[in-house]
Amino acid sequence: MPLFPTSYSEVLQRLQKIDPVAYGVTRNFIDGKVTYLSPYISRGVISTKQVLAAVLKRGYAPEKIEKFIQELAWRDYWQQIWIAKGNAIDLDLKQAQHPVTNTGLSTAIITARTGIEAIDTAITDFYRTGYLHNHVRMYIASLACNIAKSHWKSPAHWMYYHLLDADWASNALSWQWVAGANSNKKYVANQENVNKYCHTDQQGTFLDVGYDTLKDMSVPEVLLPTTTLELTTPLPRHSALEIDTTQPTCLYNFYNLDPLWMNDRTANRILLLEPSHFNRLPISQKSMDFMLALTEIIPGMQIFIGEFHELVHINALTDVHYKEHPLNVHYQGTEEPREFMFSVKGYYPSFFSYWKKCKKELKLM
Repeated sequence: MPLFPTSYSEVLQRLQKIDPVAYGVTRNFIDGKVTYLSPYISRGVISTKQVLAAVLKRGYAPEKIEKFIQELAWRDYWQQIWIAKGNAIDLDLKQAQHPVTNTGLSTAIITARTGIEAIDTAITDFYRTGYLHNHVRMYIASLACNIAKSHWKSPAHWMYYHLLDADWASNALSWQWVAGANSNKKYVANQENVNKYCHTDQQGTFLDVGYDTLKDMSVPEVLLPTTTLELTTPLPRHSALEIDTTQPTCLYNFYNLDPLWMNDRTANRILLLEPSHFNRLPISQKSMDFMLALTEIIPGMQIFIGEFHELVHINALTDVHYKEHPLNVHYQGTEEPREFMFSVKGYYPSFFSYWKKCKKELKLM
């Protein structure tokens, strides 16, 4: 079975196999009991609210699995910042990243030749699977931004490009968090930390130093060469749409492939792939193929390659429905809300100020 199957029944089976207690204890280890649900959440097949409901339905007390719920809440938190700040998340959000010496990405990271065995193995597997463990994502971001002193944005685009769970809010804001542009301090990890959580025993690397040394070290020679990335999206071909103008039209996209959304109504169902969107946020062939495979769980799905206004004009659409998302602000029609775990909305400068509000609701569940 592939690491990320695309049938809805298999997604639901994975939902039922979550072990939130083991997750809380082992999640930082590369072989920890993580859920492997993030690609389905990112593509909108399931929501964080569904994940939480599934776990609570199995009888887990919220206070016993708080770490699991808290990690889910990080995803919603990033989304709330994106909703509140819009395109401002494309820039250093709280303060300028410093120091920065380049706007590319170390060639050694791209080619998986940093010399840090656990990271190089993870990057190689990343290209094959489209998945990175969250802790490894932080290691890579720290290498790129805090050791090699690259500005976070280009490296973040590289990771987003290859991730099956690509989500610009989680990705951009997490990279900024590591780089100190969206946090009060930078995140760094030395070789001892990597060895512990990746089960390696490598020594003698440029990371095999104390944190005081790591903080002030010069860029290691292996990380000095950088590459300016040119990422392009392989958009699929599409045929002319068959539209019943007496029925509503439900618009799906890269962030909404919910098979339950309006599934009690007869409707035109269209996957809208806007070139402008994918020019701004390119994705790889593997990511595109994964998304297209997921559309097969929604009966009657058709594909349109073009901009929203072109879709409406060419097909004379009048009753359009879509789910709210920061990338959909130019859509026109009936906007449906997305599901979040809690009703807490708006911008909070720190996760824990957001989480404090969420915990009040959690106590009532």
